[in-house]
Amino acid sequence: MREKLIAYIRSGHAGLYAVTAEETRFELELQTVAADIDYRLYAWSITDGLIDVSDGSVRDAPDPLEVLNLVADLPENSVVVLRDYHQFLEDGNPVLIRTVKDVLATGKATGKCLIIVGCRQTLPPELEREFVVLDFDLPDKDQLGTVLDGICESAELAALACDERDAVLDAASGLTSIEAENAFALSVVECKSINPDIIAREKANTVKRNGLVEIIDVTESLESIGGLDALKDWLIKRRAAFSQQAIKYRPPSPKGLLVVGVPGCGKSLTCKASARVFGRPLLKLDAGRIFGGLVGQSESNLRSVIQTAEAIAPCILWIDEIEKGLSGSRSSGSTDGGTSARVFGSFISWMAEKTSSVFVTATANDVSALPSELLRKGRFDEVFFVDLPNQEERQKIWEIQIAKYGRKPADFDIDGLAGASEGYTGSEIEQAFIDALYAAFSAGKEPGTLDVSMAISEQVPLSKLMAEQITALRRWAKGRARPATTPKGPNRGRKIAA
Repeated sequence: MREKLIAYIRSGHAGLYAVTAEETRFELELQTVAADIDYRLYAWSITDGLIDVSDGSVRDAPDPLEVLNLVADLPENSVVVLRDYHQFLEDGNPVLIRTVKDVLATGKATGKCLIIVGCRQTLPPELEREFVVLDFDLPDKDQLGTVLDGICESAELAALACDERDAVLDAASGLTSIEAENAFALSVVECKSINPDIIAREKANTVKRNGLVEIIDVTESLESIGGLDALKDWLIKRRAAFSQQAIKYRPPSPKGLLVVGVPGCGKSLTCKASARVFGRPLLKLDAGRIFGGLVGQSESNLRSVIQTAEAIAPCILWIDEIEKGLSGSRSSGSTDGGTSARVFGSFISWMAEKTSSVFVTATANDVSALPSELLRKGRFDEVFFVDLPNQEERQKIWEIQIAKYGRKPADFDIDGLAGASEGYTGSEIEQAFIDALYAAFSAGKEPGTLDVSMAISEQVPLSKLMAEQITALRRWAKGRARPATTPKGPNRGRKIAA
């Protein structure tokens, strides 16, 4: 960021807009930049007026229009930071907007640069092309390490070992400097040391507050999934994708995985389990929350999601039922002024070009609603199709569900239950066992095979309710998606002579 600021200021850019929640850290960075290029630095806020950072002198200017008039009296080669100034531009005051444009035009000739600092991007159309928008990245591990060292010194704690320090900084990645400092201090108060579990807990709470993404505490593993052997094998082969050995071997970082198929057959469960496979935190994105009512808010929300994911990286970004969040991109021009299309375009561009270790896992039930651009190679590494479970998979699912609710699979006729539940999804199998539990509980006994068989017979499976849709989904997947379960039958692969 420092080099970028120097380049923009030296090249005569008169208007910059820094989108950041870390006003103090940005201004400290700007102080260093101003010193390096010999510029005078000023900072304005509605409460403090215009402050000369070099000597601390203050000019009274409580009005946002008045400070613009003062800029004309400043010496050449000056940088003026305008704190929270975007809030005054939201009203569309024509006098204020015109004055800003005049000051920018004069600033190009006199080496004066206005920098608006705000937590979100809000510019009226008249000024959108007058300012260069900069996203100030969250602190990296070196910067977080400086904060950590300060807390350790203040609390008179011994220096952390390398492994402990790395674990703490991994847990703090994605926090602002102040948030990290607060989390470190809370850990010291709670357990007299810097505990990465406490840091991770506080990060989960902090990330969840923005309402866009949340960190999921994953308890599922591949053992929680019945079947899907091909999909499991694909994940296991990439288990060490973000390890130091992989960095030395230099394979390209995996981009992501799209799982389409019948609802209730383990798509979301697989996405959760992938976090356990990779040993990385799982971030869940609700795509619908990205879209906001204010102009520019949706694009700003997407940038915030990407910035958070890249700061926490290596991590897994999970988007459940992605088609629901992107379904409006095709008709966006006539329904929302193109917002959905712009957000979708920015998202898929990031997926194709990202270099950070963010593995995107997404699920979809209705592939017909997915834009074709999302399905091509380069967005996701692989597209898997999850069908209704076969006989062997149903047997495994019954064993998992029976054990999950504290019963022994050996006490049930697993083969018979698997046969009776043909055409049932994994979720329906679980619900059948839950129904049998309630029936047995009300009768004051333990559930048996007969109770479960009765519960099965009383259900109408999704394979009957949505027979036409499932048939269409299978037809689409043939030749387009990789089966999540290895197909049974003779090997149809090419024969290669020895």
